[in-house]
Amino acid sequence: MGDQNNYIIDIEHLSKSFGDNQVLKDISLYIRKGEFVTLLGPSGCGKTTLLRMIAGFLQPDEGTIMMEWDSKGGKTEFRDVAGIPPHQRPLNTVFQRYALFPHLDVYDNIAFGLKLHGVPKDEIDTRVRKVLKLVSMSDYEDRDVESLSGGQQQRVAIARAIVNRPKVLLLDEPLAALDLKMRQDMQLELKEMHQKLGITFIYVTHDQSEALTLSDTVVVMNEGKIQQIGTPTDIYNEPVNSFVADFIGESNILNGTMVHDRKVNFIGHDFECVDEGFGENNPVDVVIRPEDVYLGYELEGAQFSGTVKSCVFKGVHYEMYVDTDSGNELQIQDYDAFEPGRTVQMLIHPDDIQVMKKERVENVIDCKVIDETHIEMFGEEFECKPIHSTGSGSVESGTQAKAHIQFSKVDLMDHEEEGNESGEVWFILYKGNHYHLTVKTESGEYVYVDTNDIWDKGDLVGIKILPEDITVETADEQEK
Repeated sequence: MGDQNNYIIDIEHLSKSFGDNQVLKDISLYIRKGEFVTLLGPSGCGKTTLLRMIAGFLQPDEGTIMMEWDSKGGKTEFRDVAGIPPHQRPLNTVFQRYALFPHLDVYDNIAFGLKLHGVPKDEIDTRVRKVLKLVSMSDYEDRDVESLSGGQQQRVAIARAIVNRPKVLLLDEPLAALDLKMRQDMQLELKEMHQKLGITFIYVTHDQSEALTLSDTVVVMNEGKIQQIGTPTDIYNEPVNSFVADFIGESNILNGTMVHDRKVNFIGHDFECVDEGFGENNPVDVVIRPEDVYLGYELEGAQFSGTVKSCVFKGVHYEMYVDTDSGNELQIQDYDAFEPGRTVQMLIHPDDIQVMKKERVENVIDCKVIDETHIEMFGEEFECKPIHSTGSGSVESGTQAKAHIQFSKVDLMDHEEEGNESGEVWFILYKGNHYHLTVKTESGEYVYVDTNDIWDKGDLVGIKILPEDITVETADEQEK
């Protein structure tokens, strides 16, 4: 545990499963007093489960949630909140569905919690009118809540939560039901409220622009794990892996080779960069934001060239797709339009090249030996290249091993029954001249695929791997 003097919540090694599905995996996170923290990630990443555990609606299977608590005598202490019901925790929650009481007017909806706690009538009136002013609803106190717009109902829900003066306000996708313009307006109002109140906000969303607009700190989640924690600027400019780079804003994510410190090769060219510590001639991923590629018909200092494929006006800038001289496609944003079919020259500054360590260079899958040419993988039997034992004699059946398969050697089939195994396309990453897919097998494991074919997320596919493309490494070989 770190410096609790500045923390209001400290989460250590939190895990949660629903049946066989583990939705949170060893989450550790601290939240500072007065901070606006956003839990950001795609549907099913575990962000709402984490919020509901902080709120007390769910209990963790493992780990602790420590929270600052006002004890008797005016002192504060840190307390493990396991088993403490939601209404006794020093926080309030605002949900996507506002859960207002339809039979009560705006004033009584906001005052409900205070009346329940026996707060004197004069104080209730003072506090309700103060929060009505804060949420710009002072003239609506006698209105029927069902006559209000979605944005107005959201303001009432927020007012009802903050009138109780919680230490922490939890917000679970509170703007998701609003239209785009109202959502943008409410984002600015929420940011202003947070500054005025000075309390801690923990906000859940899958909207990247919302997270970047509102937050002091963004916690990017995927598959029940924290991928990166940082300021919006850090997350955008310095993503730690390809998932974060792809999820936060538009990105060109390309295969590259780190030639040596401060020099990287990608799209067929060497580029000066600012990154160090990746070794020499090692495979890396390279991230280039679309706005960081400079274009011109005659560009001084140009490093490479290409042909404009398309140019679309996006309101503030033009979005173009350019085929480079190495056969890679780049997405580029510029304030000037460049005509499709024309040759352009391009330049990328060293500071605008973000190098990331590759998460994997091939599929490495746990398996079990059946015999010298067969393994059990994904719960199914696969034929493989002959397995050579390091000792004398044949490889024993039941030996634990790892199967190595190149990404390009996994074929996806339109019909599930056409493969050795079946699965679902889980995540798609465009790498400039091919797609890198994450496919979740029926057994719940992942296999990674490089392909030129176009698939959609959620497609059900057959997974076909030929015997000659499966190399098996037994445990004794791994120890060498």
